[in-house]
Amino acid sequence: MALLRIAEASRYLGVSDDSVRRWVSSGRLSAHTDEAGRAAVDGVEVARLVRELTGGGRPGEAEAHGLRTSARNRFTGLVTDVVLDTVMAQVTLQCGPFRVVSLMSAEAARELGLEPGMPASAVVKATTVVVERAEA
Repeated sequence: MALLRIAEASRYLGVSDDSVRRWVSSGRLSAHTDEAGRAAVDGVEVARLVRELTGGGRPGEAEAHGLRTSARNRFTGLVTDVVLDTVMAQVTLQCGPFRVVSLMSAEAARELGLEPGMPASAVVKATTVVVERAEA
């Protein structure tokens, strides 16, 4: 069983440490103790809760707006920067704790009317996604 410290679980869930502690107290998450004697929760339970809180398995944002898509990775956030030249644009979005940078044609960026401060979604479909894991 992969145990996560309360602070780690709160980061993955996008909530405060206190919310995770309340969920442990209410039984929504099981309480454990890690090898150092610190409060921890089961990573599998946290993954289940993330799916529950983010609508895993339910129609996504695109489908809710009548769109059908094969892309499964959607990051909604706020445009923080747009750098345009005559041909290309670099658009940066802050999606929660994650920064997503897209390179697109300047024409596409202008057609979308992208500018800092506006909400937008980065939809990613990639044949290669690298997954990293820190050594335990």
